[in-house]
Amino acid sequence: MFDKLEAVVNRYEQIGIELTRPDVASDNEQFRKLMKEYSELAPIAEKYRQYTSAKQAEEEALEILSESGGDKELRELAEEQLKESKENIETFSEELKILLLPKDPNDEKNVIVEIRAGAGGEEAALFAGSLYRMFTMYAESRHWKTEIVNANETELGGYKEISFMIEGAGAYSRFKYESGVHRVQRVPDTETQGRIHTSTVTVAVLPEAEDVELEINPADLKIDTFRSSGAGGQHINKTSSAIRVTHIPTGTVVECQDERSQFKNKDKALKILRSRLLDAAQREHDAAIASDRKSQVGTGDRSERIRTYNYPQGRVTDHRIGLTLYKLDQVLNGDMDEIIDALITYYRTEALKAEQE
Repeated sequence: MFDKLEAVVNRYEQIGIELTRPDVASDNEQFRKLMKEYSELAPIAEKYRQYTSAKQAEEEALEILSESGGDKELRELAEEQLKESKENIETFSEELKILLLPKDPNDEKNVIVEIRAGAGGEEAALFAGSLYRMFTMYAESRHWKTEIVNANETELGGYKEISFMIEGAGAYSRFKYESGVHRVQRVPDTETQGRIHTSTVTVAVLPEAEDVELEINPADLKIDTFRSSGAGGQHINKTSSAIRVTHIPTGTVVECQDERSQFKNKDKALKILRSRLLDAAQREHDAAIASDRKSQVGTGDRSERIRTYNYPQGRVTDHRIGLTLYKLDQVLNGDMDEIIDALITYYRTEALKAEQE
């Protein structure tokens, strides 16, 4: 591990020097690429500096203890420093192991979130709207941009399905743990006897695919136009600006009707199609690896029930990590960091265990 750390620190320092060179500064593409690598290596280099400082403090304390003789006060100070240094060394060592884990190449990408009402009819559609609101409020708290791609709204203001993009550095690293089945338990407004109903909503989170990652043959596409539809009234578009793109080899269908411009809708639909196809290929690849690896670590199958939102108890429970928070209102208002941070810690720890086996 320490050979690897030395190499990382050397590379970090080398990039720091390169960034000061005029020829690099004038080359936008090279400068951007080096800055990205520099910022990725910075946390490891800084943590390693903390680790080496703690090791040095430990050595100094041991040296004082071996030479201090009968100076009681000096020995007490050295013993205290030794204890603190050992604790820091252990902490920094574990943090470095996690920092050296292979990074998910998609972590810095924008995301496409697809929410679909599952079991529960109108109640599920209403909760799909609640999840859409929760996700967009969380994105806003991190100053990320959100944009609806396609929405199938119900008469009561819920969504049978809604797809939207979130643009911001690191968006996928935070949202990727939301894929799966979200369950809600509450008393619907239409329930006259106060009975609690259970409904489900399915969430899929896809990293936005770049053009270079997946080429789509135009001959494999069937593109149809139609009029945008909605809950009614002013929502109905009189022009055929909505787009339906079908990828013939896989049967994947994407619709986009949010923009009034047919060209903009087509561009968004192709973005989602590319991301879905890349995600399917990645899942197939991961499944092949999982069959050969006993301790495969994932971020949740979409058919897996990952979280329950219990309104009567004001409770949110994430079933993957056994985390329960009695702050339902705050979570639904976008205060998701406590859950997401706990999930990141859990999956990093699992990945570390898998690396060490």
